[in-house]
Order: sequence, then structure tokens, then C-alpha cells
Amino acid sequence: MVRTLDEVLLGEIDGFKELGYKFLNGEMGKMDFKGASGGMGVYAHRSGKEFMIRFRVPSGIAQWNTLQFIYEYAVKYGVENIHLTTRQAIQLHGITMDQICEVMEEGIRHGIYTRGSGGNYPRNIAISPLSGVEKGEAFDVSAYALAVGDYFLQRIYTYKLPRKLKVAFSNSEKDVANTGAVDLGFLAVAENGNEYFKVYVGGGLGRNSKIGVEFPELVKPEDVLYHVEAATQLFISEGDYQNKKKARMRYILDRMGAEEFMRCYRKHLETVKESKDLKLSVSRKEYHKTGSKTDMKSRRLYEQKQEGLYSVYVHPVGGQLALHDLRLILDEVKTVPEAEIRLAMSEGLFIRNLNGQEAERFLDITKHIGGETRLERSVACIGVPTCQIGILDSQETLKEVIAYFKEKNFTEDVLPQIHISGCPNSCSAHEIGEIGFCGKKMKVQGETKDAFELHLGGKLGMGKTKLADYCGDILRESLPEFLYEIGLELSKTGKDFYDWTEENRPQLEEILNHYIIK
Repeated sequence: MVRTLDEVLLGEIDGFKELGYKFLNGEMGKMDFKGASGGMGVYAHRSGKEFMIRFRVPSGIAQWNTLQFIYEYAVKYGVENIHLTTRQAIQLHGITMDQICEVMEEGIRHGIYTRGSGGNYPRNIAISPLSGVEKGEAFDVSAYALAVGDYFLQRIYTYKLPRKLKVAFSNSEKDVANTGAVDLGFLAVAENGNEYFKVYVGGGLGRNSKIGVEFPELVKPEDVLYHVEAATQLFISEGDYQNKKKARMRYILDRMGAEEFMRCYRKHLETVKESKDLKLSVSRKEYHKTGSKTDMKSRRLYEQKQEGLYSVYVHPVGGQLALHDLRLILDEVKTVPEAEIRLAMSEGLFIRNLNGQEAERFLDITKHIGGETRLERSVACIGVPTCQIGILDSQETLKEVIAYFKEKNFTEDVLPQIHISGCPNSCSAHEIGEIGFCGKKMKVQGETKDAFELHLGGKLGMGKTKLADYCGDILRESLPEFLYEIGLELSKTGKDFYDWTEENRPQLEEILNHYIIK
């Protein structure tokens, strides 16, 4: 008798719980447990006594019932915040092994999954969070991303990949979902009235970051799963199962070179097309809500392509959304017809499909949470003291930066969003930020100091994706002042940060010379 997905996943929990207690009792090492727990969507905290669980929120499309479920268990376990991740998932931190297994089991029974949200598995499919409502988009990619996510989920327990596999969909040439630097990326384009995807393969962030190579032909949306399966089979066939540090797909591209890599990819694509029927047929959501205009101005207000409808952005610092704020949002959303919540890749969320009056209400009740400037919308990984492999406390560093600017009463929205990773793993995607930091320890005049690598000039966009340039190292204690000094220069010139770095190189070099560790 063939077991259902839920039956398989429920059947794994007792064995996992046994492993958890072996780890807690010192019978299993940290890395061995991590190798087993990641695929369940669970990681131990640095203390080795508490744990984190990561819920797959399909492409960040957060159903009210899903958020309510997570809220209820967070309250039950005494958790103060939920963590919104850069992969449009939700994490609960600081809970016990018994609690992990309880919420995992109840989640499965409610259609809410954690399996494969970590470890060597296909991760949550990333998408542009305003897909379907954004002005200027090529087309809504949501249904395609959900179809790929479900394709992975239905067979999630069968995968034996060398490392994680990340897939992303962007709805426009802005490439908000970063399709250009991910294992497999689909970027929506419209040509001559027809819809296609540009496909990028073999990119990724972290150690040895790389921009993917572009598949030379435009791909019809209904053919997406052929490319997903081809990339997966290439990864299984050519990936390094021995050396974990070189097991990501981008190392295959390094080894083969772009031409041979694409030839290999084509071969797998042909095989998949000959052996499987993976044609996609999807239904896209239509929006018919009656809108109304608002004259309110806010950096968190986004006018949708649907007349008189808006989306409101909410950004808790570091993605740490307090439970009372989650409760506030859930209660208000429940009263608004056709309102939607979508998680962003920036550790924030959008409340979509609001008329003018509803948008004004959400702007008002969420203004205390933050996100009024791009600096406040900055991204920081979970870091020390929670993460096992973290080097620095990225969350606290971001708080220090924001507090410093408040002390200086500097409220101008001139600095770009910054990305702070506590280690080279790039959980904040610091290599594609205009300003990115990567944590490290350094010997400075004989003393070990907290420092950050400084990366400048990262960029996203169709044909424009660029990895940031490493510019040297800055002491953590100097980071707020460094950013403040740049903010002052931007305020004086009125220029965008990227343009300022290009056109005012001497001023930038002068600031860098003052802060870069010699």
C-alpha cells in the first residue's frame, strides 16, 4: 500500500526525536546531529540545549490559518518573536526537542511542513513578494513557483543531494528574487505579447559566490518543471558528495566552465523531456476588489497595478516580529476582505490588496514596528549567540547601527538597505547588497577583535546582476560611525548611493582609508 506524504513524514518523527535526545545526552556530536536535523527543518542553538524549527511557507504566500497556527504554538512555548527569514520562511527559536516534535507533528496534520527546509534538500521557492500586483511586472509568477514548490514537497523525503538546492522566480527585470545568483532562477519576460522565462543556472551566494549562466533560449512557462528536474539531475550526477565545502552547484560550473556546464545541462534537459511528462498547467489568481485612492505618502506604501489598491510593507528590525505585533496584524487582516500577507526576502512582509482607507489603517497600526527608511529595512542573519557556526552577532550589530542614527537624529532616507552576515555563509545575501558586511575575528595590534568584511556595489536586475566588491575590513565598533559618515555625504550631494560611489570615488576612498583596518 502506497503511503501518503503526511504518513511518511509523521512516521519519521519518533526516530528524529530519538536522535534529538542522543544529541542532548552527549551520545551524538554536533555536526552529526546537524546532518540529520537539517532535513527535518531543525537546527540546534549554539548552547546545544535549545532548538530552532523552520516552517516552509510556500514562496512566502502566508495563509492566515498558517500564521495563526504558528502564533498559537509560539504563545504556548513562551516564544517572544517569530523570525521572518530571507527565504520567505518562518522560524521559531529557543524551544525544546519535545516542543519541536509536537509542533512538527501538528503542523503536518494542518498541512504546514518543515521537512526539507534545511539540510541537503530543495529549499523554499523564492519569489518577488509583489508578484501579481506590481506595476510594470512581466506577469505573475506565483502559480509557477507554487507548482515547483509542491513538486519538490511531494517527493521531499526521497532526495539525496550533495547540498542544498535553491530555486527562485522573479516577476520583472528588477529581479527582486535574485534569480541571477541562485542554483536555478526563472526571470519573467514578455516579448511580442508572449510570456517567457529567462533561465539562469549554477549561481549562488556564500563562499565562492557566483552569478549563474543564462540558458540561451527563452523558456515557455509550461516547461518550467523540465528545467527544475534537469537542474536537479545535473546536481545529483555531477555534484561533489565527498567535499561538503565544494558541494554546491556553482562548483560544478567552476570545474566544467560555462560552455561545458551548459552542454551538460542541455543533455539532462533532453533526457528529462524524453522520459517524463512535466508540462505545467496553472491557474493564476485574478484580483477584482474595488479600490479607492489615498493621498497618504509613505515609503512603506506601494500602489498596485489594480486601480485604487495598495500594498503596505512591514519590517521588524532583523526580521524579529514580536508576537503582539503578529497578533495585531492577524486580527486586522481578518477584518479586511481579500487582504493577503506575503513574506519578503528582506525579513519583512507585505499586506496586499488593500483599498486606500485600509492601507492608511495598516500604515498607522504598524508604524511603531519600523521600516520607514531603507536603513531600517536592513537585513541581518540570526548570528551569534544563536547560530552554531556564526562568528559575530549580526542582529545586535544592526540594532547598534539603527540606535546610532537615532541618537544623531538622522532620519533622511539616503542610505541603501545594508546586509549583515555573521559569517561567510551569506544568510543575509551580503554579496548582492549595495553595502554588505560579513563577520570575522581579526588580530589587531595583538588583540582579537570583532570585525566585518566590507562589500560594496552589489546589484540585482536582468542583465545587471553584479556581486559586490570586497573593500577591506572594518572593526565592528566603528561600523555605525562609518555608515553615518557615508549618510552625511549622501545627504550633501543628494545622490543615490550607487551613483555616489561611481562619481565621488575620492570622497569614498577618504572615508574607507579612515575606517579600513590596515
